[in-house]
Amino acid sequence: MKSITINGSKRESVGKVATKALRNAGRVPCVLYGGGESYHFSAQELDFNKLVYTPNAHTVEIILDEKTKINAILQDIQFHPLTDKILHVDFYQLFDDKEISMNIPVKIEGSAPGVLNSGGVLSVNKRKLRVKSLPKNLPDFITVDISNLEIGNSLSISDISVPPQIRVLSDENLIVVSVSAPKVNDTVEDEETEDEESSEPEVINEKTEEKILTAIWETVEAVFKKVILK
Repeated sequence: MKSITINGSKRESVGKVATKALRNAGRVPCVLYGGGESYHFSAQELDFNKLVYTPNAHTVEIILDEKTKINAILQDIQFHPLTDKILHVDFYQLFDDKEISMNIPVKIEGSAPGVLNSGGVLSVNKRKLRVKSLPKNLPDFITVDISNLEIGNSLSISDISVPPQIRVLSDENLIVVSVSAPKVNDTVEDEETEDEESSEPEVINEKTEEKILTAIWETVEAVFKKVILK
């Protein structure tokens, strides 16, 4: 799995005043858990762009005060409810001999015949799957091949091939991707209804018929008088 580097500085104070000052300076308060002790540090907010604003999964190499290097994963993140600015980040330390649980993105591969040939609709119900493995075995993504999916077919977790070093923690019967029949468009139905209505003969009532006959008679009478006068 790809790794992103975060350069951090240990915090001397963790009070509210110090935390506010960090945020005003464009830095994010962070805590690293999982080891023998917790590390309180801060890092530049821009350093988190490639880690947070991406669909991909990454491990993190935290460098504290340009000396200590610690491998970790993003555990939790808090955003401002109005501005979406990052307020706080928690990391969990990784150890080579200790399994870790992590959400791994699903990568769709191939083209479903039910979509290409029959106009079906592809639904991806799970964008990420939670897996457990040693850090060195964590994949960048989990491939889901849809090349054989016809309308009405689906793939559950039990149908997906993953390396033996990885365990998927979700229910094996959980549907990951499916192909369903296309829904009838209401607009098409409305157009068909209008066509049917317009194809029906117009019903002529007695009053309409009387007006038509009167108009014909007046026309004939006018032509006849014109001929006589000549």
